[in-house]
Amino acid sequence: MCAFAVGLSYFFNNSYASTGIENIKTNQTIKHKHKIIKANLTNYLNSVTKDKTASVSFYSLGAVDGSSAANSKYAKLYQKGALEVESNASTVNTAASTYKLYIAAYLMNQKLNGNFSWSDTNWDSFSKMIVNSENDFSEAQLDNYGADAISQFVKNQGWYPSVFRDGQAAQTTSYSLQLLLEELDAGTGAFQNKSDRIKILKLMGQQIYRTGIPAGASAAKSGTTVQDKVGFLNDTNNDAGIVTLPNGEKYILVVMTNGHNQSGLSGFSRIAEITKNVQKIVYGSDAGTKLVDYSK
Repeated sequence: MCAFAVGLSYFFNNSYASTGIENIKTNQTIKHKHKIIKANLTNYLNSVTKDKTASVSFYSLGAVDGSSAANSKYAKLYQKGALEVESNASTVNTAASTYKLYIAAYLMNQKLNGNFSWSDTNWDSFSKMIVNSENDFSEAQLDNYGADAISQFVKNQGWYPSVFRDGQAAQTTSYSLQLLLEELDAGTGAFQNKSDRIKILKLMGQQIYRTGIPAGASAAKSGTTVQDKVGFLNDTNNDAGIVTLPNGEKYILVVMTNGHNQSGLSGFSRIAEITKNVQKIVYGSDAGTKLVDYSK
């Protein structure tokens, strides 16, 4: 009996020791991969924004609950906020129709305060604003509430404070759009109503301009889905979205571009290329294995 007890004690002590060693190794691997991924992503984004005609913000959101990624021993590598890399992200750019995300946030805040409610008419118009990027509804809200009131709300959220100014096109930064998408994903701030949040994300998943982030994310990994809002005006092409990989990993990516003789939607292929490379750097099969020089 005594020998049995000693044997059991030996088994459990060594089992715990083995588990502890394995955990230490996993944490060391995570730190190593994190360092390489962050360095590679930083270098890559610096290379694509070097001429100051692009701004990019990346933010890891962790994994969908119950997904294979959530159950991976490397889940901590991609947990919410573990990887946040920006380049030229505080530069003020023409927002184009990405400003409609601020309109959506303002209306959801009005609804939380009992000052806005859905009707068949405004829901249809709101849907067209997101899915088709039509302007009538958003412009009507600016006329109705006033650019100053909406800008004050935006400022109060800690986002770029001067999106709307009389007599000029809406402006914002990629970092500001990232912060808005963080709240939309988390269901915080103006997006606390779960039903409304789900509706907005569903509309963003149905928006018809798919040649930017959606195309690039899918090229990096087939089956990746994107809920995004685009904007295009003159030589400006922008895309801001929440991306979900087939294994459940999620991230936010905002890419704002101009110049390069862009017109219409021609710049979205550039956004797609940036997206594809970002996703491969962060989530690819060889992510975090070696440093890469993107300056060449």
